[in-house]
Amino acid sequence: MSFRIHKLRNKLTEAVVAVVPIILIVLVLCFSITPFTPSILLSFLMGAMLVIFGMMFFTLGAEMSMTMMGEKVGAKMTQSKNVLLIVCLSFLLGVMITISEPDLQVLATLVPSIPNMTIIMAVAIGVGIFLVLALLRILYSISLAKLLVFFYIIVFILASQVSPEFRAVAFDSGGVTTGPMTVPFIMALGIGIAAIRSDRNAADDSFGLVALCSVGPILAVLILGMIFHPSEGGVSITQIPQVDTTVELMQMFSHELPAYMEEIAVSLLPIIVFFGIFQVVSLRLPKRNLSKIIVGLVYTYIGLVLFLTGANVGFMPAGSYLGTVLADGAYRYLLIPIGALIGYFIVKAEPAVYVLNHQVEELTDGRISAKAMGTALSLGVSASVALAMIRVLTGLPILYFLIPGYAIALILSFIVPKIFTAIAFDSGGVASGPMTATFLLPLARGACQAVGGNLVADAFGVVSMVAMTPLITIQIMGAVQMLKQKEHAVPDYGLAEFDDDTIIDL
Repeated sequence: MSFRIHKLRNKLTEAVVAVVPIILIVLVLCFSITPFTPSILLSFLMGAMLVIFGMMFFTLGAEMSMTMMGEKVGAKMTQSKNVLLIVCLSFLLGVMITISEPDLQVLATLVPSIPNMTIIMAVAIGVGIFLVLALLRILYSISLAKLLVFFYIIVFILASQVSPEFRAVAFDSGGVTTGPMTVPFIMALGIGIAAIRSDRNAADDSFGLVALCSVGPILAVLILGMIFHPSEGGVSITQIPQVDTTVELMQMFSHELPAYMEEIAVSLLPIIVFFGIFQVVSLRLPKRNLSKIIVGLVYTYIGLVLFLTGANVGFMPAGSYLGTVLADGAYRYLLIPIGALIGYFIVKAEPAVYVLNHQVEELTDGRISAKAMGTALSLGVSASVALAMIRVLTGLPILYFLIPGYAIALILSFIVPKIFTAIAFDSGGVASGPMTATFLLPLARGACQAVGGNLVADAFGVVSMVAMTPLITIQIMGAVQMLKQKEHAVPDYGLAEFDDDTIIDL
C-alpha cells in the first residue's frame, strides 16, 4: 500500500510539472494582452486541477493494467503460430479499441455532413486492417520505411481527389484515433509479439504499430470524402461558459461528470471483455497479476474521467476564447509565437506521451532517454503549432505543409537507424492526443472564426500538423546520435576478417 502511495506521489509530481507551465502561460496572457472573463478563468483553473489528478491516476493505471494486458495478449497470440488466428484477433482488437477511443467520439461530432457512426466505423475498420499489417510486419521482419512510403503515396494520391475542406479532417483523424486508450495497449501488444522473436532486431521492430495504425484512419476518411461532401455550416462553435459564483462553477463540472463516466465506461468495456475472454480461454494469469490489472483498470478509469472532464469543460472554452481574442486584436501575429510556446509545453501533458517516452527508455536500455524524447517531441509540436497558426491566419492549403513535411520524414527513414524511424512515426500519433483536441484545436477554431476563415479547411489540420513534425525532430535526433557514434567508433584493426573462435597472437 505504501509503495502504491509513493508511486501516486511521483505521478502527481510529474503531472504538476507537465501542466503548470500551461497554466502560467494562460495566466500571463489573461492578465496582459488577452483579458479573460472570471468565469472562463475559473473554469480553466478548475479544469487544470482535474487534468493534473487525471494524469496522475491514468499514468499509474496504464502501467499496472494496459501495458501488462497488451504484452500478455500479444505474446499469447504469437505463440499459437496460427497466422489466420493472429489476423482475425488483431483485426477485431483494432476495431474494438478504436471504437473505445474517446478522441474519436469528439472528432465524429465535429465533422459535418457525415453521420457519427459512419465515420467511427470507417475509422475503426481502417485501424483494424492496419493493425493486422503492423503485426505481420513484426512477425516477418518487413521494412517499416518501405511500407510507410508505399501507403503515404496512396494517401496523398487520394488526398488530391477529395475537396480541400475534407483533407485537413482526414489527416486529423490519423492523430486523433491514437489516443490515451489505444496507445498503451497497442504499444504493449507490439512488445509482446516482438518478444517471441529471438533475433537482435526484435526490440527495434516492437515499435511502429502506432505509426501504421495512424495511416488506416486517414485512408478511411479520405474514401468517405469521395462519398460525402462536407460543408462549413455543420461545424459547431465551442460554447463559452458563463458562471457567476463558485457554486455554479462546481455545478457546471458536476453536471458534465456523469456523461464522461458513462463514456469512459463504454470505452473500456470492449477491452475488458476481450481480455476477460482471453484470460478464461488461454492466458490464465495468476490471481496476483489479475488483481494488479483490475486495480490498474480502476485507476485508468478514474484518471480518464477526471482528465477528459477537465480538458473538455475547462480547457476547450479557454482555448477557443484565447484564439478568438488574439486573432481579433492588434496582436494577431503574436498568435504564432504564443502558439509555439503553448505547443512546446502542452505535449508534456498528453497522457500517452508519458507511456511512450518511458517504454522507449526501457526497451532501449536508456540509449534513448525519456528526457531526450520529451525534448524532441516538444520542439516538434512547438514548430507544428506555429505552422498551424500561420495556416489559420493566411488560409494556405494544408498540403503545402504536409507534402514537404512527410517527404522529409520519409527520406530520413532511409538514413537514420530504423528504431528511430519506428519511434518517430509512433510519436506522431501519440503527440496528437486529447490535449491537442481540447485546447489547440479550439484555439485554431477561435482564431479562424475571428479572421473570417473557412472553419473546415483552415481550423482543422492542427492535429495533423502536430502528428507530422515529431516524425522529423525525432529522426533528426537519431541522425545526430548516429553521427556521434561514428565519431567515437573504435577501429576494428582488420579484426573483422577473423572468426569468433580464432586465437590472435599480438
